[in-house]
Amino acid sequence: MTDPVGELQTILGPKGWLSGTDVEPYRRDWLNRYGVAPLGVARPANTAEVAAVVKACREAGVAVIPQGGNTGLCGGAVADQANAVIISLSRMTAIGEPDPESGSIAVDAGVVLATLHEALEPHGLMFPMHLGAEGSARIGGLIGTNAGGSQAFRYGMMQDLVLGLEVVTPNGEIWDGLRAVQKDNAGYQLRKLFCGAEGTLGIVTRAVLRLYPTPRQQASALLVMSDFAAAVSFGAFLRSEAGEFLAGLEFFSDVGLALALKHLQDLAYQLESRGDVYLLVELASGSTRVPLDEILNSALEWGMEQGLVTDGALANSGAQRAQFWRLREEQPEGQRLEGEQLKHDISVPPGAIARFIEAGTGLCNDILPGVRINPFGHLGDGNIHYNLSPPEGRSDFNGKAGAFAEALAALATKMGGSFAAEHGLGRAKIAMADRNRAPIERDLMARLKRAFDPRGTMNPGVLVRASQ
Repeated sequence: MTDPVGELQTILGPKGWLSGTDVEPYRRDWLNRYGVAPLGVARPANTAEVAAVVKACREAGVAVIPQGGNTGLCGGAVADQANAVIISLSRMTAIGEPDPESGSIAVDAGVVLATLHEALEPHGLMFPMHLGAEGSARIGGLIGTNAGGSQAFRYGMMQDLVLGLEVVTPNGEIWDGLRAVQKDNAGYQLRKLFCGAEGTLGIVTRAVLRLYPTPRQQASALLVMSDFAAAVSFGAFLRSEAGEFLAGLEFFSDVGLALALKHLQDLAYQLESRGDVYLLVELASGSTRVPLDEILNSALEWGMEQGLVTDGALANSGAQRAQFWRLREEQPEGQRLEGEQLKHDISVPPGAIARFIEAGTGLCNDILPGVRINPFGHLGDGNIHYNLSPPEGRSDFNGKAGAFAEALAALATKMGGSFAAEHGLGRAKIAMADRNRAPIERDLMARLKRAFDPRGTMNPGVLVRASQ
């Protein structure tokens, strides 16, 4: 084994190589659960430098860990061994000119999602991916984890928004698949294979993304629902009634609302009454001729007549719409400020959300009576962020974090869902995947990994075990 550090310093120059204390901002994951100090952090400025770094590390037998914004929750973007180099894409931030006629744009993998949103605003175009970490999350990481977000039920996951990719393979070759076409059936769908691979099959360096016209009007409402079953029923009605105009369908509980209002002093709740469950609904259209307010008002009236909706209000301004959305978006922050918490990223068929939450409540209270359960998420696609806080008066979970995770994963699997809805597996959920997915499924993934990366140097220990 050769020492690659000198060669990497030559390849990258003084701005492109970090070592010593300079690696600290890159070393640990978002939840501070994973990460050891690597040999250093490579910060390439272009694809050629990424390829050169990968080749040098491969020849030296050094592991390569791709890292975007490091906002993942499963430890997939940090090193688990000292003999590793983190490759940060943070210097690769070029944004091409949008093509409004084709509805596409080419961007570097290091572009921050919020920066892309800002760049598209003057063009009347949007990239329909929104999530809580969009001020830090980078395009490459979003592709690597196949991110979802609040509009996935309408526009799809990240794999549905990627038209083409440029990827550096584990042996340092560059695959140029930057084709800006939706229909390309010339064999295996390689671009989708890299979506959700978490950097284990190669490093995404550039992408062609799908764009949509920015809506010219929106109608939003915050509703109090009688229970989770009512929210599911009303959501099904909205999908039928509002159809393609339905752009947002988010739910949260009073447990989460109370925590957010408690810890975020500038947060305001503007309805007259409270309930156990809340629904945030948004309609959007590129045409000003569509009567969105009328459609939403009519749906609200129907929901009240059916006893599904107990209170609600339509946003009368952009500022009020933003306040409604903050109530949903600040759910994680309110719970974080409360103290210790456990996060579970679950998905079930949308019609099974109420049944999952009811069954999960029973399971969790059997494990630790009085545990505070804060389910919130995306009603349209069945994604539940099933987060827990210790019982009142306790500061921890009495060592039962693993029991919660296993019970909820098994329940989601039994109900035809997933224990890794949009956060991926990373390092945190490999054993869980082995227990909850068929051996043939796990073996197929391991075979893909070996085929692409026979030396096992590309993000080892993520998605599949090195021995699989």
